[in-house]
Formats: sequence, C-alpha cells, structure tokens
Amino acid sequence: MTTPAAGNPGNRPHPGNLPRTAKIAYGGDYNPEQWPDDVWDDDHRLFTRAGVDALTVGVFSWSLTEPAEGAYDFTVLDRILDRAAAEGRRAVLATGTAAVPPWLATKYPEVNRTDFEGRRHRYGQRHNFCPSSPAYRRLSTALAGRLAERYAGHPALLAWHINNEYGGACYCDLCAEAFRAWLRARHGTLDGLNDAWWTTFWSHRYTDWDQIEPPSALTEHWRGPDHTAFQGVTLDYQRFMTDALLGCFTAEKEAIRAHDPATPVTTNFMGAYRPLDYHRWAPHLDFASWDSYPPLGAPPSRPALGHDLMRGLKDGAPFWLMEQTPSTTACHDVNPLRRPGELRLATWQAIAHGADATLYFQMRASRGACEKYFGAVIGHAGRDDTRVFREVAALGEELTALGDATLGARTPARTALLFDWDSWWALEISDGPSRLVRYPDVVHAYYRAAREAGADVDVVPVTADLTGYDVVLVPVLHLVKGDLADRLEELTRRGGTVLATFLTGRSDEHDRAFLSDVPGPLAGLLGIRVDEWDARPEDVVQPVTIGASRHEARLVFEIVQPRGAEPVGTYGADFYAGTPAVTRHRFGEGEAWYVATALDRPGVDDVVRRVLARHGLIGPYADRPAVETAHRVTPDGTRLLFLLNHAPEPAPLTAHTDATDLLTGKRIERGAPLTLDPLGVAVLRLQ
Repeated sequence: MTTPAAGNPGNRPHPGNLPRTAKIAYGGDYNPEQWPDDVWDDDHRLFTRAGVDALTVGVFSWSLTEPAEGAYDFTVLDRILDRAAAEGRRAVLATGTAAVPPWLATKYPEVNRTDFEGRRHRYGQRHNFCPSSPAYRRLSTALAGRLAERYAGHPALLAWHINNEYGGACYCDLCAEAFRAWLRARHGTLDGLNDAWWTTFWSHRYTDWDQIEPPSALTEHWRGPDHTAFQGVTLDYQRFMTDALLGCFTAEKEAIRAHDPATPVTTNFMGAYRPLDYHRWAPHLDFASWDSYPPLGAPPSRPALGHDLMRGLKDGAPFWLMEQTPSTTACHDVNPLRRPGELRLATWQAIAHGADATLYFQMRASRGACEKYFGAVIGHAGRDDTRVFREVAALGEELTALGDATLGARTPARTALLFDWDSWWALEISDGPSRLVRYPDVVHAYYRAAREAGADVDVVPVTADLTGYDVVLVPVLHLVKGDLADRLEELTRRGGTVLATFLTGRSDEHDRAFLSDVPGPLAGLLGIRVDEWDARPEDVVQPVTIGASRHEARLVFEIVQPRGAEPVGTYGADFYAGTPAVTRHRFGEGEAWYVATALDRPGVDDVVRRVLARHGLIGPYADRPAVETAHRVTPDGTRLLFLLNHAPEPAPLTAHTDATDLLTGKRIERGAPLTLDPLGVAVLRLQ
C-alpha cells in the first residue's frame, strides 16, 4: 500500500476555524423541547451508553425563544444547554431562523415567499421566508444576537449553527427590487447588462432598470424553471438568490460576532445541491458542514463525491457531517432501511474523506408531524435494545477508542475535479443540444472512475490553485471564466494532464457563445475543433472503439476535427464513423484529453485509467471496484489509509506495506493477507 506524496493543496495550512474536540464529535440533532423532563433523563442515559458527546439543539426553536416580537424566553434553551454541560456534552447551538413563527408571518405578510408561478404563500412549512424581506432580516439577526449575548460563554457551546439547510427561491416585489440593485452592482450600466444578456434578441433591450423582472413562469419561463428564453437573466437570478440567502447568513453571523468573536460558525449544506452555489458561501463559513442523504439506490461514490465537494469548499480542511440517518428517511415515496452494517460503513466513509464529526438526524423520533417516521437513534418507545441503537452504540465505542487519531488530517490528492455551479445552471437551462445531459451525472461518472481506480480526488472550484495537481478532470464545464484556460495550459505545459468532456468550453460567464471554434478558450490546449454535434434519444447507441475495446456512447456525439490532437477512440457508426470520439493532444510536457460523447461506464473507466496511469495514480486495489480506498495525512505527518468494502461478501486483499489497523490494533506486514469483512472497514496507519 502506498500513499501519495505530500506538498500539494491538500496539505496547505488553512485559516479556517474548526470546533475544538478531543475526538471525532458524535451525536446529532436533538429536540428536547418536544418532551417532558422524564424523557430528558432517559435520553441522556442512552446518550451516555451510545458514546454521544455532541448535540445540535435549537434548530427550529424560534417560536419557543421569541413567542412574540421582542419578547424573548430562554428558559427552555437554558435548561437544554445546562443539562448538556452537566452531562459532559457539548452543543452546536442553532439560531432557529429556518422557519419563522406564526406571529411573524401574520404581522409581516411580506415575509412569506412568492413562488415561481407568482403566488404569495401564506404561513406554513419551513424555509418559508423571503430573503429580501427587511422584517425577516431585522428579526432574525436580532434573535441571533440575543442568543450570542446569552450563550457566548456557556460551557456547553461548541459551535454556532445558523439557520438550517438554506434553499429555495422567492420572486416577490421585494426580490425584484433587490435583484435590480444586484444587477446594477454587477453590470454597472444598462448597456453592460443588455450586452451580457444579448437582449437584442426578441426585442428585449432594456432602457430602464425598473423594466427588469425576475425570470419566472410569468415572465421568461415556460414548462418550469429549466426552460427560459434568456439564459443570461436566469443565470443571474440564480446567482442573485445565492447571494440574497448568503446575505441572511452573514447578517446573523455578524450579530453573533458582536458578542462572540471566537466560537466557530457554520450552516449545514446539502452536497451537490443545485439551487445554491456553495463556492460563493465558503469564505464566510468557519468550517464546512453538510447533511448526507444520498439518492435512493445511489452507489457509494455518490456520497463520496458529496464529501469531497464539501472538503473542497475550505481548501481541503476537514468538514463536519452534520446529519445522516441512522436507519431510514421519510421524505421519499418509498424509504428503504439501511441494512445491518451500512450505517457503520457510511460513517467511516465520511471520516475517510475528511469528516472530523459524524452526527445524526435525529436523536429521538418526533411523535408527530412529517418526520415522525424519519429514522432516529432512539425510537418512540425509548428502547436501548433495538438493532439501530446497538449499531449506533457500537460505533460510538469505536470512535471513542480511536480518539484523536484522525483529527485535522487532510487528503493528499494529486487529482482534482473542477465543479462549477454556473456551468451546472447554464447547461441545464440551455435549449440544446440535449436536455437529457445532467451535469451531476457526468461529473459523477468521471469522479467515480477516478476513485474506483484508487485516486484520491479533490473536488474544487474553477478558481482553485491547480499547481499541486498532476491530473485535472474537467467534465461538462459549459462556461469557461476568468484565467482558467491559462492555468490549465500551464498545468499541462509543466507535465500534467487535463481531461475535458463534451459540452465543455461553449460559453462565457454570461452564457454567451464564444465567437471562436468550440471548445472556445480551450481549443488550443485540446488541439481540436468541433463544428457540429448530433444529439439523439437515450435509446440510440453509437459504438466507440478505444484501442482493442469497444464501448457504447449516448446522448451527444460531437464531430471532432483534430488540430494537433491524435485520435484515441473513434465512432463506429453513422456518417461520422471513423472520426475521433476521444483525442489526446501533447502540449508542452503534458497531455490534454477530450471525450466528445457520453461514454458508458466501461468507456469512462478506460479513458480515466489511461490518464491516471501516466502519473502512477492507479491504486493497488483498482481491480476491486467494491473496495474503496482513501488517504489522509495527520498534522504530525502520520499517513492513514482507509479501506472500505462496499460488497456484501468478504474482500480478500494483500497488504502492500507494513501497517497497523487502528480499529483492531493488529499489526499487518507487507505481503500478508488482509481480508475485509462484508461491509467491513480498516483504518491503517502506514509505516
């Protein structure tokens, strides 16, 4: 077993402010305000038995702590935090501002959101506030400030948790006014805006800022949010709404900082969540945290991608897994149960990818409302002999025994994948070539191929420093912005490899097509020209031959003309049979690859492994796709290798170096057999 060398972006010092814990924090969302005192007693007894040392509290407590405007009542929160401190537990204290209380929505009806169809909502649900509402901003920041004033020095306080799972959008008159102000700041003049949005099309040239409306079902859209007549305005509204909600977060953070200058502040993200560009948020968080609820039937590489994306938000610093279910969700039509061993495996996967905390939603099951069937550590009966509780307790014991062995460890990746919300939005609101191409699916295909080949991957923004990487994956980067093309050329010139895919390099930051050969600013690097592209239904399959292997391709077939690049794979059918489907261009000391179509899984694997092999990045277990590997390096230089078996049968391996398994204490010698149990985990300290 080998680990990549240090000295890359994953090992740089980070200015972030992580909560200080003696071990991986363990616990989750706790809502004792729903229960009488005797239940609190049972809860803390069971928390002790399960090794729980961290509780997230107050997430939806606004109506409790401020039952009327300006009338604060901290009695229950006082008791919650005091009890946690008395039990030796720490608390992540939420500001409770994700759901407004009924009195606020009644007194200030403009706080209620207006939806995409133009309907002003009445009170109900959560995430129900307009981010441009002065009343919401004033009252939410006042509450955050009062909480910080009261609890800044509390012995239980571990971190601040602002709001909860920010998301959604509003299209009210207040947002329209705020959007116009945002546009003035971004574009400067109406001439600049008209040029960016290409408003000479369809007689849309604006002559006054007040003429601009949010893009919605009443204005530029039809058949839903993805069908817009003007990509520029819709793209800008996505950016505006990201900034509007971010403004709510930063306002609460400033209110907290007025009373508490030191305690770390976060909010819980949702991985690859389309509505919000988390890269715009990242500088404002002290540490990244997120809630991992993979899509039904998702392979293990899906949550792994989420973990690596969250780690990439803070330049490779550890993150917190703020929520995962201990058993089942309740938000789908069908909600499968985690099988025995799956919870442990998912938790260790998060730690392997950089988590310094692993928390659950929820600690005790709610008795009523829409989450009463959502999985919980403690069920309605309050038992400690359920399978779920036993698994949670066993994992708590394991984490306690591990201690601080992984805290602060970073991932020494030499492969980067560029993830760009602007390109995601632009691609999926575009008319043509194909609405069947989904950004997360293509990104995941190339990420999965690299991870299953044994490469550690940093998922980073297009603005990231690329100097420490050998390989940069650039899947469906629809928009090319800033100096990215120059930086990719520099990486390749010095010997690195860039791998880009179809529909990359089509437009600028305003989603205006480049007035040059496709792929725009990347054409010289990639050594190709694309004049035409053929989009077909999903059932249309074109053969692609790469070397001696024959693969299948679907959806989009770009017709490539080499301009210095050499064909590596060719189409096998239609009038473009024999033309390049995969190319390689030698550029300086390195190479730039282009994949002009949506290859099947074996085809993506084939190309990605050829690229990784050039840099010696194929892992020792690349022939075992069910065995996931991940490396971390601790602050003192200790190298850790995580092995995770996602198969329901044992995985017999051979040790590639001397190591010690931190979970068992067993010493392992190079060349010795090493068998992972079904859904088994090993955490190896490498010698």
